[in-house]
Amino acid sequence: MTVGAVYKQGWTMDDVHWDLFDPGKVEPQLLAAIKAAALVEYNAPDYVTYLKRVFHGSPDTIAAIEQWGREESQHGRALGRWAEMADPTFKLEDAFARFRKGYTPPHFSGDDAVSVRGSRRGEMIARCVVESGTSSYYSAIRDATDEPVLEEIAGRIAADEYRHYKLFYDLLQTQPEPELGFWKKLWIAVSRVRESDDDELAYAFYCANVRAEEETAKPYSRKLYSRQSAAASMSVYRRKHIQKLVQMVVKVIGADPHGWLANLAGALLWRRMQSKTA
Repeated sequence: MTVGAVYKQGWTMDDVHWDLFDPGKVEPQLLAAIKAAALVEYNAPDYVTYLKRVFHGSPDTIAAIEQWGREESQHGRALGRWAEMADPTFKLEDAFARFRKGYTPPHFSGDDAVSVRGSRRGEMIARCVVESGTSSYYSAIRDATDEPVLEEIAGRIAADEYRHYKLFYDLLQTQPEPELGFWKKLWIAVSRVRESDDDELAYAFYCANVRAEEETAKPYSRKLYSRQSAAASMSVYRRKHIQKLVQMVVKVIGADPHGWLANLAGALLWRRMQSKTA
């Protein structure tokens, strides 16, 4: 495509070159994954509300979280608009309403001001893990798709997510709490990675790809739609994307991103992901 490959912070929906959309280059499996991703990204306000409780009394951190939330919501709108162009039967707002009705983690709806990770530092580690995953995911989509508009949107989002990782990494270093030990940080990171198997991704995939009138004939099953979600999303990855993801996570737990732990974790994660797409 002719647009630039380097995207700066602060883009808007009007900056996207929507007129370059090529329906002949839409890949059905990737479309299914994008629909689900749109719902997850669009759900950022719930995360913002939760994080603002955790970081109450820290106005600079809260301002950064609010800006992060606005950018994440825009990611959802951009992905949703692309999905609506690719499949006119898909309606972002309708699918999102179903998703919100059926998926609300307890810590989103409660009023507890303590992070579910045990501390503010733990929360920032978990956020870095998520941004590592999303940065690598949208980089993989950018590299995998031939559809020009999706390539651009994915490139813009990948750049945002990498900046978000750096934001949360910097905020981690400024928290007025004792430093966490290596094993504690590793446990938080691994726990957050394992949460990718919970209902969020599976249910988002279900609401995005099973129409409301089909729910009776196709009831939700976490196992089934988790498997379908993984098959749709993980097929875009290449080995380099996984290694970059692992390096970012390893850095945040205080280990060498180019050392043996990163190499071992990258190999194991790559093997696991290949097994899920086989």
